[in-house]
Amino acid sequence: MEWSPLIVSLQTAGVATVVTFLTGIGLALLVVRMRRFQGLADAVITLPMVLPPTVVGFFLLLLLGRRSVIGKFLLQWDINLVFTWKAAVIAAVVVSLPLMYRTARGAFEQLDPNILNAARTLGVSEWRIFWHILLPNARAGILAGVVLSFTRALGEFGATIMFAGNIPGVTQTMSTAIYAAVQANDYDLAGQWAMVIAAFSLLFVVLLNWWAARQSKGADIWN
Repeated sequence: MEWSPLIVSLQTAGVATVVTFLTGIGLALLVVRMRRFQGLADAVITLPMVLPPTVVGFFLLLLLGRRSVIGKFLLQWDINLVFTWKAAVIAAVVVSLPLMYRTARGAFEQLDPNILNAARTLGVSEWRIFWHILLPNARAGILAGVVLSFTRALGEFGATIMFAGNIPGVTQTMSTAIYAAVQANDYDLAGQWAMVIAAFSLLFVVLLNWWAARQSKGADIWN
């Protein structure tokens, strides 16, 4: 059993989760504070979550492929995204970002705005409010978004195979390895990779539930 799909999957999901974490929190803050077009912005950001992954991959090809305006511009600098590991990361980011965004936005909207306003009246800067009030109080929702985004990126298939392909050792993730194994009628190998993905996903969800239970228990003690 060649382990490169596991390595590629973990690397892709890890980098994608970092990008998704930063981008998702930023977009959640932006949308929460928007006065106009909030519904439209929310719909655009959430769209990849409801579209079929193959459609997302097709749109990525149209947007970043060699024939696109962006793709032609990047080729002038010898930068090619299609069928590369970078493409796998981009696909994972696009499909997992809505999960991070939605959970972060929900966590921010549940906070009492009077707490933030009280800090502002005391002259606390927005940067300190973000780091010392907003993030600590929304950490449960944000952590849930991180776990969901990572597991979603880890199991991404449709957009990845459309935009990044299925190149062994380069873009072949565990999901695409399962597809290739089934195509080759190797159900034993496909089952092994399916179990690995299920085990990783289960592990992260269990850890999230364990952490949430500890936080809830701690809150009960102080209350």
